[in-house]
This record gives sequence, structure tokens and C-alpha cells, in this order.
Amino acid sequence: MRLTGPLRAVAVLLLVGLTWLLANSLFGGESGSSMRSFFTGASEKPTAAESRPRKYKCGLSAPCPAKHLAFRLVSGAANVIGPKICLEDKMLVSSVKNNVGRGLNIALVNGVTGELLDTKSFDMWAGDISDLLKYLRPLHEGTLVFVASFDDAATKMNDESRRLFEELGSTAVKELAFRDSWVFVGAKGIENKSPFEQNTKSSNKYEGWPESLEMDGCIPLRPPLEG
Repeated sequence: MRLTGPLRAVAVLLLVGLTWLLANSLFGGESGSSMRSFFTGASEKPTAAESRPRKYKCGLSAPCPAKHLAFRLVSGAANVIGPKICLEDKMLVSSVKNNVGRGLNIALVNGVTGELLDTKSFDMWAGDISDLLKYLRPLHEGTLVFVASFDDAATKMNDESRRLFEELGSTAVKELAFRDSWVFVGAKGIENKSPFEQNTKSSNKYEGWPESLEMDGCIPLRPPLEG
């Protein structure tokens, strides 16, 4: 039996609709990608955003626990690339902020609140060591001290300056030498040696300077002092 014009149009529409439903069930939705993979032998690649590892504050690979501060320290590379001090995703010290200098770059942070107190650099090649001593002597209990070296960190070091850093938890400062790279986080009143310290002197990567150091982690905030 031949279909007349109107019936033929209806039949064509029904056929198109059924074809679309069948195609959608095979190739659409979440199961569609699996079906397409079955027929084509290819799997869908994740997007660049999906394949990129997630980064947290200061570029850490994992988030810090509650009541901890995320940090990242990078020492200078030779006498060309300046150091960086990042805390809670805020850059405290960097060449971009124009607050780095040859020698020791230091950031002081309130160990109870995480508030930045001050940043300063001390020239350890041609500067006056008394400036560093005056800076470290009056620190209050619980103050966090972040240190990143640039160029030369030790030429002007004397016994008192090394002792002051040891009291902040450093173990490497007593042997810190000319052009060593050094990153360190200590605290005034710390009872044990700091777990956050790196020192490089053996790698002669930059014609007399060792390679840049990078260190990150999570520092627990301390409870408010009683009284």
C-alpha cells in the first residue's frame, strides 16, 4: 500500500524521531562516551584543568590543617634571582614587591594570629652586623621568624648572631659559610630545634653559588600566652 502525502510525512517524522532516540541512547549522556570508546577504540582525554594537580595556598600540594599557616620559602639563585617568602597565599618578600636585598631576607610574623609584623633585609657582605643584632634581640615570645638568603648570608656573621638564630631553633647557622643557600623558619621561645630548615653548600651550580633552595610546609599557630 502506498502512503499518501500527509501519511508519508508523518511516517518520515516518526522514522527521524526513532533514529534520533536510538542514536542518543547509544552515543549520548554518560554512557555515550563508553559506547563511543567501544566502537572507536579511543577514550576521551581529560582537559588540561582536570589533569593539572590542584594547588593550595602558596602552591602547596595539600591543604594545611586548621590553625596552621601555609608557607613557602625560596632562597635566591646566585646573585641574580631574588628570594621569596610566601605565607597564607600572600607574598611577603619578593623581587616583585621590591623588598629583597643581598644577605638575609627576614619576615617577622605573630605566631598567635599569623599577622605580618615586619620585613627587612640585612647585607651580610658589606653591612653592619649590629643592625641584625638590634633586630633579633628584642623579639617577643612566640614571634615567627622566616629567613631566606640571597647572594651571601654569612660573611658578617659573628658568634652572637649565630647564637640568636640557634635560640630561634636553627641548627645550620653555626656552620653557615660564604655564599651558602639558607632557608629557615624559627620562633622566639621555641623549645626544640626547628624542623623547617635547609642549607646547601656542596652544590657548585652557579659558578661559586650553590643551587636555590625551596621549602614549604604548615606551621601550627600557638595558643595565646596566658597572663
